[in-house]
Amino acid sequence: MTLHTHEWGERGSPVVVCLHGITSHGRHFAKLAERLAARFHVVALDLRGHGGSDYEPPWHLEQHVEDALDTLQEHGLVEQPVRWIGHSFGGRIAFEVAAAAPEAVERLVLLDPALLISGNAALNGAEGARLDRSYASFDEAIDRRFEESRLSRAPRELVAGELRAHLVQHGDSRWRYRYLQSAVVAAYGEMSREPPPFELARVPTLVVLGEDSYIPYEHLLEAHTAVLGDELEVVGVPGGHTVLWDAFEETATAIERSL
Repeated sequence: MTLHTHEWGERGSPVVVCLHGITSHGRHFAKLAERLAARFHVVALDLRGHGGSDYEPPWHLEQHVEDALDTLQEHGLVEQPVRWIGHSFGGRIAFEVAAAAPEAVERLVLLDPALLISGNAALNGAEGARLDRSYASFDEAIDRRFEESRLSRAPRELVAGELRAHLVQHGDSRWRYRYLQSAVVAAYGEMSREPPPFELARVPTLVVLGEDSYIPYEHLLEAHTAVLGDELEVVGVPGGHTVLWDAFEETATAIERSL
């Protein structure tokens, strides 16, 4: 399946591919992409089950990897290895791409990646994702997003600006996000699967971690470092899991330096 894409910068420039997390969409990277567009051709994808992409199953990791690579092939962007940026579940998918198709990856940037979560966390997340996530108004949706994503430092105008393209008012007058609940439930199960060995993804990697994030990574750090050594850079930024909201400047600076 060819995924819906969002693009910034000139074709012919080095390619950066961005993969969002569950319940999000490709324009989560818009502010970062605008900052990179003078030097890179930035392509952000809407994952299967999200945004403007088709919603049909399957929603497993192998399918997400195939979707991303097929989309780049369709757009003629795989003549040479590209840089991949992934947030949360998108980070897990980007890592899976590096393990399955290392020839397609020049460098990885993993933003608070959900490389592996516990079975209990996956169960709780999946059960929560089954509930209707709807709001009486756009403003209520933004207020609730600060609670739901545990945001501590994000500017309200940044969050609201992005979600204007992602929240839709339905026939019952309530506002909902453009994603399929079933795809999100499935993704929680996928994040509890053991990831591929770090040895399969031997590419220079930047990991950006929210200092107050609830997504685990530290338990993987020793093994990741043992494989990559100096090719692995880990940067801590203020705030929580959604680092492009809570710590945009610190995160963007680290990414620019890495790319």
